[in-house]
This record gives sequence, structure tokens and C-alpha cells, in this order.
Amino acid sequence: MKELQLFNTLGREKQAFKPLNKQNVTVYHCGPTVYWTQHIGNMRAAFFGDIVNRSLRQLGYKVTFVRNYTDVGHLSGDNEGDADSGIDRMEKAAKREMKTPEEIAAFYKNQFDTDLEKLQVITPDHRPAATDYIDAMIHLTTDLLQKGFAYQTDLAIYFDTSKKDDYYKLSGQNKDMLQSGHGHGNVSDEKKKNSSDFALWFFKSGSHEHALQTWSNPFSSVDGFPGWHIECSAMIKDILGDSIDIHLGGIEHITIHHTNEIAQSESANNKSLANYWLHNEHLDVNGGKMSKSDGTSFSISDVEDAGFDAIDLRYFFLQAHYRSKQNFTWDALQASATALERLKSKIKLLPQGGTINEVQVNNFLDCIKDDFNTAGALAVISDVLKSDISDADKRATIMEFNKVLGLNLHESKDVNVSEVPEDIKDLLQQRKEAREVKNWQLTDDLRDQIASLGYIVLDTADGQKIEKLDN
Repeated sequence: MKELQLFNTLGREKQAFKPLNKQNVTVYHCGPTVYWTQHIGNMRAAFFGDIVNRSLRQLGYKVTFVRNYTDVGHLSGDNEGDADSGIDRMEKAAKREMKTPEEIAAFYKNQFDTDLEKLQVITPDHRPAATDYIDAMIHLTTDLLQKGFAYQTDLAIYFDTSKKDDYYKLSGQNKDMLQSGHGHGNVSDEKKKNSSDFALWFFKSGSHEHALQTWSNPFSSVDGFPGWHIECSAMIKDILGDSIDIHLGGIEHITIHHTNEIAQSESANNKSLANYWLHNEHLDVNGGKMSKSDGTSFSISDVEDAGFDAIDLRYFFLQAHYRSKQNFTWDALQASATALERLKSKIKLLPQGGTINEVQVNNFLDCIKDDFNTAGALAVISDVLKSDISDADKRATIMEFNKVLGLNLHESKDVNVSEVPEDIKDLLQQRKEAREVKNWQLTDDLRDQIASLGYIVLDTADGQKIEKLDN
């Protein structure tokens, strides 16, 4: 069998996975800033984290999986070229909806969790909220000050990037080319030493004089709040330790957020923060960037309102590699929903009680081990259905795959024939008549036609039984 290979952004190549502690794997996934409804691009990122989590567990590892909520300190300039500019996104939402930041966070955390449950994303072992780790952030900032990696001004405490020689190692950017244009935003601090320096802690002064979420701190008599980047470093250290196996996030995090995480964590702890950095690509819509103003920032609710199930979206995500851009269209989602319906109808017809076929399972896992190649893993299902193993073994084997795929392949709904649409009833009658004259080809064709419409026909001693797929 192959060994697990991961494409490590830190090194830009596939590398064999070697956990820090044998079969125990620690994973941290940068979660959402809970100030708005998460769009399906965010859902793709969460889905990817779930595939990593499920896959590692299926491969026999004991996983501690952490995904955070950011509910303070994420400024509107972050990830847009200036990590310390703009206003706090939670404050922006609070003013928009005339609620407190705490009310905003509670509402959108719940909405996010509900959407992920529909998407069959396994609940992480830990779901820390940034505001619950303020003391840990203060402690880490104090440590960096004491060790000479940070300095204080009247407006903030900054990490001194000139003290970190390999500051750009994750992004591979050229320091000299970046110096002239990095860090210019609507928050200015004349005492900031380097344009690439970033805030560990902001004081309630200057542009943040009216900040809504602030805490007392040992640095000043003026209250303040943490910068975005220190949050993840503090939560990782407190929950998982100084070093972890895998750190996940979107490609937009590479140049700023994750670069800053590495700088502060490794300077404070004198250890590598993470051995493997995995980053998922963006989801486009109709061939372009998702946009609220263009009405293409779709959510799970939009998917459901259009008549689809979140599992249809999960099947759509599975068809592309996480490091490749994927283009969402409603036609593409419809094709995924149809394909999933047909797959479920085929599986439903297979008897239970079989044995898992180890050869096919190994083929499936070889795809997963190749940097989580879910498209290849899906193709193995077709191989199983076409294989000469028994029908019962086919079902048992595919159900084993489903532990990673998370498609609810076993689910369908019993319905009374009187409740189905008239066109389905007509097809059922035609099939009954075809069976009576032993026209098996027509019988099979009608079964497939009914399946394409979302229903499964089972032949029992009492005649035809019909069930509806959950899609």
C-alpha cells in the first residue's frame, strides 16, 4: 500500500506524512469570522477540512481536530495586503444589524454549525472562540515582548518582522520586492518600525478609540483587543501544544495570516509551528469571483431554496481536487444531484450482509493517500459496481468508502404509491406489466427511468415497493 502523501505549501511539493507522535495526529483549521452568513466557498473550505479529518481517521490515526471561530480582531484590511488596516469585522456587523458583537457571533456561529451539519461535516474535537482565549493571547504577546520580538507604541504592540530571518518562508515571496508597498492602509502609526510589522495587540486609541470589544491588559492602562493573527497561535498552543502536524486554511491565508502565525509562534516557542501546511483553492461562480454585489455569494440556504440538498453540494465538491479552482454553476450542481441520485438508486438495489472487499478498499485509500484525491476516490465506486464481486460485497465496500465521502449513500425514504406523482405511477404500472410478460430489458429500463426521477423500485414478494431518495 502507498504511504500518505501531502502537498506541503512549506516546500511546495508532495511529502510523505510522518506524524509527530506515531498514530496521534494534531490538526488545526482556520475557521470563519462569524460576522456574516458563510458562502459556499467557505463551505468548500470546511468540507476540505472534513475530508482531511475523515481520511486520517479512516487510515487509523487518532486525530485531534480543532477549528476556531474568530469573533474579534479581524480587521477589514486583513488578507488584502494590509494586516492592520480597517475596522473590526465584528463591529461592522454589529453596527449593520444594531446588535452587540456577542449577539452577532452567537447567531452566525449557530448558522455556520447548522449549515455544516447539513453538509455532513463531522463536528471538530474543539471549536474554540477567540474571545475565550484573551488571556492566552496576552500571555503570548508578553512572551514576545520579553524575548525582544515585539515592541510597543501608543497605538499597538507589533511583531518586529526584521527579527525573523525566514519570515517569508511559507509564501516564498521576495522581501526586497515587497518592502516598498507592504502595509499601507487607513491605520497609520509613525512609530511602526517596518512596513511588514503586524499588530499583536491594539489599544483603544487612534482609529480604534471607539472599539466595542476591549479588555484590560498588562501593557497599558488603556484597554485593547488582540490582532487577528495572535488568536490562532494562542489557541493552537493552548489546545494542541507548541508544534502540530497539520495546519489547514485557504490560499488567501498564505501571504499574511499564516505567515504571521508562523513568525510569532516560532519566535515565542523556538519550535516549528506545523510540519505540514495544506491550502485549499477558491471556488468561482459562473467563471468569476464570488461577489455579494453581483448576487453570486450563494449560501447553503440559497442551495436549498433552489431545490437542492446540501449533500448535492458535497458531491459537487468531491469531484475536484482541493488545490484546484472549482467553478460553481447551477447546471453543474444539477448534474451532481442527478449523478448522486443515480448512485444511490444503484446502491439501494444491492443486498445487505456482504463483506468488505480489501482490494477495492485499498484502491480507494490509495487515491485518498495521494493528497486527498477525492475525484479519483469517487471513480473507484464505479469500478466496484462494475466488478465481479458479489452484489452484497459491493454494497459493504461502498459503505466503507462512505465513511470518508460522507454522502449518506444508505439513505432513502419509504413512500406510499398513492403519494407519488402521476407520471411515476404510470411508469410503475408499465413496469408491472413488463414484468408480467417477462420483458426484463424494459423492466430494467423503466426502473432506471424512475430512479432518474428520484425514486427507487424494489421487487418484493408483495409486489413493487417504492422509496424516495433523500436528495
